[in-house]
Amino acid sequence: MAKFELKLPKMGESVAEATITAWLKEVGDSIELDEAVLEIATDKVDSEVPSEVDGVLVEKRFNVDDVVQVGQVIAVIETDSEDGGSVAETAHAETENQAAAVEQVEQTVTVAKETVATVSSSAGRFYSPLVKNIAKQEGITQEELDAITGSGKDGRVTKNDILNYIENRGAAKKVEAPVETPKPVGKAEPQQKTAPKPIVASGGDEIIELTRMGKLIAHHMVESTQTSAHVQSFIEADVTKIWNWRKKVKDGFMKREGENLTFTPIFMEAIAKALRDFPMMNISLQGDTIIKKKNINLGMAAALPDGNLIVPVIKNADQLNLVGMSKQVNDLANRARLNQLKPDDIQGGTYTVTNVGTFGSIMGTPIINQPQVGILALGAIRKVPAVIETSEGDFIGIRYKMFLSHSYDHRVVNGALGGQFVKAVKDYLEAWDSQREI
Repeated sequence: MAKFELKLPKMGESVAEATITAWLKEVGDSIELDEAVLEIATDKVDSEVPSEVDGVLVEKRFNVDDVVQVGQVIAVIETDSEDGGSVAETAHAETENQAAAVEQVEQTVTVAKETVATVSSSAGRFYSPLVKNIAKQEGITQEELDAITGSGKDGRVTKNDILNYIENRGAAKKVEAPVETPKPVGKAEPQQKTAPKPIVASGGDEIIELTRMGKLIAHHMVESTQTSAHVQSFIEADVTKIWNWRKKVKDGFMKREGENLTFTPIFMEAIAKALRDFPMMNISLQGDTIIKKKNINLGMAAALPDGNLIVPVIKNADQLNLVGMSKQVNDLANRARLNQLKPDDIQGGTYTVTNVGTFGSIMGTPIINQPQVGILALGAIRKVPAVIETSEGDFIGIRYKMFLSHSYDHRVVNGALGGQFVKAVKDYLEAWDSQREI
């Protein structure tokens, strides 16, 4: 019999830790290769950790709500292998990669500790780097952090605890503000703790608690609007050629590839080309420094089973042909609907696209996905009367048209660049080759 150590896998370049949300297997349970053992949550996405071997779970190193670092052993699985050779070889082969991952995590944690030097673990309480980072970004003092009641193990303050505190902090500030006013000696009043703002609801109203993902999305949306100077440009594109071309080839594509050919990969291809033409739209802003991205990684807003949205990323989108783009789009959308996305699937985006036309909207004003500087909303395709210019004069005809709504960060993207970029997308769509083979 041999024992295999199941470790928390690497989950993307910016993810150093995860919180265990549920154990799917108990000690003594049989486990098959690639079967999910536990569920974890990061500040990016919820995911499952599969087993790398067949065997029996003999030890759980952590409990629910514990925070685990990448590379740490989370469970021990006993295998049926008599000599344990294959398991030992596998473990040995992964040792160097895991050691590198652990070293990277240690460096990340060190940087995080330096970054959040304004707050630290005190009074016997441990704060994770993630909690400290949030505290620094929101300007939470050491005293405030120490006063937060933790719901994690041994009273540890979790990410949800600090986000809930931030939601109610506005009311707390209003109550605490008068304390700064000088008061006569001898009239000191006892310090009062600020209670959370009460929920006001009528008798027939239903009170629904935000899900963990809902709270994260709400926090990120507010943070984005407070960070970026949002400006929008709108343009209408004639996609009649694309409509007719897709209608002609979609059945053959389905028979050959076994997948639907939707409009999304066609639009993604045009956007990737426009980003290549205007590389200053493919940037991020960190403080006063602009990071010009080498790769074009397109984020694609997709629906989750609970109705929330998530943004999986198509890596190196400008290097994919239309077949490859279609497969990527369909795969990410399907796994998003089945809640099977992995943390790495949503990492590294450099520009985001959202399809508001799915819901019948003709345009929108989307919120930028930080730290990117632009996001494009695709409106519904409509059949409309339009003026058609020909060498013999102008005519009225029926055309398929859609609006492109471009939101961009006016701190680094001026109106000329923002307008030229969305115009380039329009030009690529309208210049579609009706004889193109796929």
